[in-house]
Amino acid sequence: MLLVLWLLACCSLAFATQRALLVGVSELVNQPQALWLQAPRNDVLLMRDALQKQGFAATDIAVLADGVNGAALPEAQAIHDALTKLLAQSRSGDFVLLYFSGHGTRLRDIVKRYQEPDGLSENFLARDVRGTLGADNALAGDLRDVDFDAWIQSFLAKNVFVASVFDTCSANSMTRGTVDAPPTAEGPPDDEVRWRGLRATQLAAGAPPARALAPPAPAEAVPRARYVAFFASESHQITPELRLPRKARNARPQGLLTWAMVEALSRKPATWRELFDGVLALYPPVIDELAQRFPTRELPSPVAEGNLDAPLFANSGAPASTRPVWRAQRSGDSLAIKAGLLDGLAQQQELRVLATLDDGTVRGASATVAQIKLGGAWLAVPTALKDVPGSAFWSVTPMSELAATALRVRADKPLPAGLSLDYPAAIRVADDAATADVRWTDLGPSGQRLELLAPLFGASVSTVVLPDAAALRRRLQALAQLKWLSQLQGYGKDGQLDGFDAALEVWSGERMLRSVPIASVASVAQAANALPSLPLARTGERLRLNVRNTSGRSLDLVIAGIDARGNLQPVYPDESGETNRFKRGTPEQPSVKRFDLPWLDAAGDARLLVMAVPATPYSAPRLFGVGYAQADVSEVRVRGGQPPAESAERQVFAALLRRSGTADAGARP
Repeated sequence: MLLVLWLLACCSLAFATQRALLVGVSELVNQPQALWLQAPRNDVLLMRDALQKQGFAATDIAVLADGVNGAALPEAQAIHDALTKLLAQSRSGDFVLLYFSGHGTRLRDIVKRYQEPDGLSENFLARDVRGTLGADNALAGDLRDVDFDAWIQSFLAKNVFVASVFDTCSANSMTRGTVDAPPTAEGPPDDEVRWRGLRATQLAAGAPPARALAPPAPAEAVPRARYVAFFASESHQITPELRLPRKARNARPQGLLTWAMVEALSRKPATWRELFDGVLALYPPVIDELAQRFPTRELPSPVAEGNLDAPLFANSGAPASTRPVWRAQRSGDSLAIKAGLLDGLAQQQELRVLATLDDGTVRGASATVAQIKLGGAWLAVPTALKDVPGSAFWSVTPMSELAATALRVRADKPLPAGLSLDYPAAIRVADDAATADVRWTDLGPSGQRLELLAPLFGASVSTVVLPDAAALRRRLQALAQLKWLSQLQGYGKDGQLDGFDAALEVWSGERMLRSVPIASVASVAQAANALPSLPLARTGERLRLNVRNTSGRSLDLVIAGIDARGNLQPVYPDESGETNRFKRGTPEQPSVKRFDLPWLDAAGDARLLVMAVPATPYSAPRLFGVGYAQADVSEVRVRGGQPPAESAERQVFAALLRRSGTADAGARP
């Protein structure tokens, strides 16, 4: 029986398809030729050949590039159409590579729903880009970062693994101490270096900008467990194209990231992390040479993000979780981490330790957590890394999810493909019924039956039948998240956070009827050894959450829920890319915010989590594993001195409230 199940799983993966879209923009036809590039057309050819060696079929690689036989021109409409076609072709279990080579820029974009910390949007320039001369907030023929993000989310919602490679640059301040925009090309004709990255004010004016090329409609929010991205540089840097390999007779203009990536692929890496480490190892000789030739240039440091431990060019059907990366500080033979129990770490958990040297080389080894608190952890420097110099940048990432908080599913067939979660939430197959949290039965055309076995779910009705596999996937992901949320709530149930208050309010129209402090609800429930219930709201009434900070400090605040359909509902932060750092307030000038909770209007079982801790100075916001968090560049790239991790235990506020699907004290009529 197990052999049959294994064969079925393998067959489903065998029919998965690897596809790629390669875009190379050498010529900006509406701009001066002095701004054109030479290498993008070479880059897409090099990448196409490399992908075919990796098993990609030639018919599944779409190429948009100028100067390439048989390729469509890389204009904005053509790129949009190619992405649309690729999305339509993609099926659950597929793999997609999105590759872009060319110029980028940064500009202020008032259309964005959220802003970068520097207020700038990062854009890739298509062949037909036009600018408004002298302005920095109007372009036509560009593809914005938020548009790319929408495309990526649409692929993820279809259970497609997405890898993105950007051999481009979005630099705004491109040199050290240079006021005027520097030239694109420098050096002798036989060894010219061209720099990718333009200022919007360098672009010639044209027709009024139009935003007709809309990204796909917002897709279901999916944790980025099946996503990786490589960037040629940090957002403030530029990246070069030059003749590569250096001093080779067959050298030709190539983007540095593209050349390094293809060279690293030839060494047969097994994971994206191994590939990126191979890329970093090839950079130092080239960067050292460029630093000698162009001492005023801000030379690039490649950046990678996403689930780097995933297998290369594949999309496993097994459940997958995101992989956070936390900074660490070395003191002697010990490493201190600004992450702890609240972030999904545990005593004796195995971590991968990464040391980034000054030349960009990365060395790694495994280690286990020796000591842990709510907001911090400590481990010994691995023996293999004890010779690393003090100027290295240290970081750690978990090798796997916590077994103790994984949702354990009992089933007579493999788990449904495409389960994606935010670390540390995880899903595992239960070996026996005694350890199972839920039991899943495939009823065929009649749907998918889930029996809730664990007391933590608190549902009065222990069995639910879901209509299809998509609904089953959402519900299992929500239950896994709920199991982690219950663990979080346990860390803070006996604690308090001075100066922080949260109250649930019942409103009718524009009039507040009553307000119930969450702390009082939680204390009553704790005395009864029960999960706190949401207050009663009758027909025509609605619930709102009022949060107040008078602590004198900023807070890391997360508010999230699980609705009656089993979907995770982010409340704060409510937008991808927004910070959850809640601003400082005092008794004299409190920081107050009220949140609507419309998803609680639907009948059925639901949960609401409120979690807050004082913010740590000089740190990225903490999301407690409730949502995807990409660390700030300053968190993962800065070399040299780092503020020490806090040794004192911090106060924690945590409350997980429930509304039962039946008419009990916390239910709706």
